Amino acid sequence: MNKLIPIKSLDHPLASYLKDDPVRPDIPHDARVGANSTVFALQTDDKLSAIVCVKYQDNIPSNLNELMVEPEQPTVAVFYTIWSYISGAGRDMILETRKYIEETNPNIKDFVTYSPKTEMAKRFHLKNGACTYRENEDSVNYKY
Repeated sequence: MNKLIPIKSLDHPLASYLKDDPVRPDIPHDARVGANSTVFALQTDDKLSAIVCVKYQDNIPSNLNELMVEPEQPTVAVFYTIWSYISGAGRDMILETRKYIEETNPNIKDFVTYSPKTEMAKRFHLKNGACTYRENEDSVNYKY
């Protein structure tokens, strides 16, 4: 059984797993939690299975500077890094996080990624129901 856990502080015990981020290890941990940022952990049968970091924005970012802006009225959830410890957990992570955000934050209308330009990211997002929204200089936005 899956359990989604929002991590809103670096004091949370699961925040220590941020060191494992293979996608965007350069983003400081303290920039991942706060008023417009949440880390979500997915536990499957009491084992950590996946983590996703989400920024809430008022536009779809095309670069890292835009991703780090702190908007007043966010309407977009941006999944900017995801990794799993159990095969197949990434899909559950995306779907369950989207559902949670839809239920708890009605101001969020769009769900997108700020993904690296890799074949792995492309396959993952397209396989899980996203479409390519925009290709940027060093990233791709997929829309869910």
